[in-house]
Amino acid sequence: MLMKLILLFTVVPLVELAILFKLNAYIGFFSTIGIVVFTGVLGAYLAKSQGREILFRIRYEMQDGRLPGEQLINGLCVLVGGAMLLTPGILTDISGFILVIPITREVVKVFVKKKLQKMVDEGNVNFYFRW
Repeated sequence: MLMKLILLFTVVPLVELAILFKLNAYIGFFSTIGIVVFTGVLGAYLAKSQGREILFRIRYEMQDGRLPGEQLINGLCVLVGGAMLLTPGILTDISGFILVIPITREVVKVFVKKKLQKMVDEGNVNFYFRW
């Protein structure tokens, strides 16, 4: 796991930097910086608005006496997507938008649910309660 994290935090920024340099060569420095700033601002706005909507749905489901499992997965996707959108880079922006936009988020949620179900079935999920 540690090796995967080391690769993630070294390879992804290098690839992002290479893509930004290539983009700079095609459209210029200020246009590249403009794209990075624009996607960051747009991403922060989308994450905030989607986050508020999800919090509203969580409150509504809890008041209705239901567990908000679906909305918690939505919230996790928006949180991770928002962080990715604030990170400069093209690949992270694409991934972030996929996680923040509701239509594309549904595809990711199917994968997350399957992964969580597999972890539960294998006994890799533990819940601890402290009083």
